[in-house]
Amino acid sequence: MNDSLSPTAEEQAELVATRRDIHAHPELKYEEQRTSGLVAERLSGLGYSCQTGVGRTGVVTVLEGEADGPCVLLRADMDALPLQEKNEVAYASKTPGVMHACGHDGHTAMGLTAARILRRLGRPARGRIKFMFQPAEEGGNGAVAMIEDGVLENPKVDAAFGIHLWSPLEVGKVSIVDGPFMASVDEFTVRVLGTGGHGAMPHQTRDPVLAAAHIVTALQQIAARNVSPLQAVVVTVGAIHGGEAFNIVPDEVVLRGTARSFDEDVWKALPDHLERVVTHTALAFGCKAELQIQRMMRPTINDPAMAELVREVAREVVGPENIISEGTMGGEDFAEVLAVVPGCYFFVGARNEATGKIHPHHSPYFDIDEDALSIGARLLVGVAQRYLAHGA
Repeated sequence: MNDSLSPTAEEQAELVATRRDIHAHPELKYEEQRTSGLVAERLSGLGYSCQTGVGRTGVVTVLEGEADGPCVLLRADMDALPLQEKNEVAYASKTPGVMHACGHDGHTAMGLTAARILRRLGRPARGRIKFMFQPAEEGGNGAVAMIEDGVLENPKVDAAFGIHLWSPLEVGKVSIVDGPFMASVDEFTVRVLGTGGHGAMPHQTRDPVLAAAHIVTALQQIAARNVSPLQAVVVTVGAIHGGEAFNIVPDEVVLRGTARSFDEDVWKALPDHLERVVTHTALAFGCKAELQIQRMMRPTINDPAMAELVREVAREVVGPENIISEGTMGGEDFAEVLAVVPGCYFFVGARNEATGKIHPHHSPYFDIDEDALSIGARLLVGVAQRYLAHGA
C-alpha cells in the first residue's frame, strides 16, 4: 500500500498518545462526555464540521468528495467497562471502577487518526466518508441510538466498515469473515416458582431447586435437538440463585443466562425454544416458570463483497499470509448497521506474548500491543479509499 496512507511519525505518536489519554480517562456507556468532547475537538482542529449528541453522546462528521458519489461509513466505539484496572502502567485508568478493557480506546484513536490521514490526503475524487464515533457498545445499543438519530442518513450511507482490536489474535494478523462473523446476544432470566418446606420432607414441597436443575440440563437440548447441527447455537446458564439453608426447600430459584447464534432464523426462533423448554420442564416437577428475555444484539453478518474489499486492502497492509477467517460467539451492536447497509466488521490482532499483552477482553489486566493501532488506522484509510474508487 502507498506509504502516504500510513501514519507519519507525528501521526503515529499522536495515535499512541491519544489511545493512552482515553485509556486513562475511561467513561461508561452514555457517559462519554470527555471522550466525545476530545473527538469533536480533534476533528474540528482538522477542519471537520462535527455533529455532536448523536445517539446521546455520539459524534459524526463527513469528509466531502470533489464530486458526487457513494457514502462510506467508518465506525469507532468509545465506551469503557465497569471494571477496576489492575495494570501497573503510566496510562492506567484514573477512574475507580471503570476501565477500557475491550480496546475501544484504541478504536477511537484509530478512527481519529484515519480522519487525520484522509484529511491530509485531500478530498476524495468522488463520494463521501462519514465517521461514526459511537457511545454505549457495551450493553447500551449505542448503534441503535445513533441509527435512530439519523447516522445512516444525510448523506445516506451506502456501505459501512467497523474494526475491533482482538486480543486472541497475534499483532500483525487480521481476521475477515464472509457472512456471519459474530453472534446474536440474548439475555434471559427464569424464575422457577414452587412451594418450599422442610428438606427432610420433600414430598410436601414442589421443589424449584430440582426443577431448576432439570431446566439447566433441558436447555442444552435446544442446541442438541431443536437446531440443525450445521447452525451454531449456544445456551449458557451463568447464574443460579435460590435458597439460604441446607435443610430448607425454597419457594423460588432464579436462573440467568445467555443464548447466542450466528443464524438470523435461529435467532428469531430462540424465544419460542426457550419458552417451551422452561415452561414444560417446570410443570413436570409441579412448579411454574416465568421467562424474561432481553434481545440485546442480532448476529453480525458481513456482506461477502465488502469482506473481500477489506481482504484486498489487508493483503497490502499485513500480507496474505497474515489474514485468517475466524469469528466468535461474542456479540457486537454494529450488527444493527450491517442489517441496514452492506459492510464488513473485522478484527485486528493486538496480542503479543513476548511483552505480556496476552489477557482476554474484559479482564482487569487487558492491554494491547500498540503496533496494532497503526495497522488498524491504515486499514480504515485503505478500505474507505478503495470503496470509493471501486466498491460502488
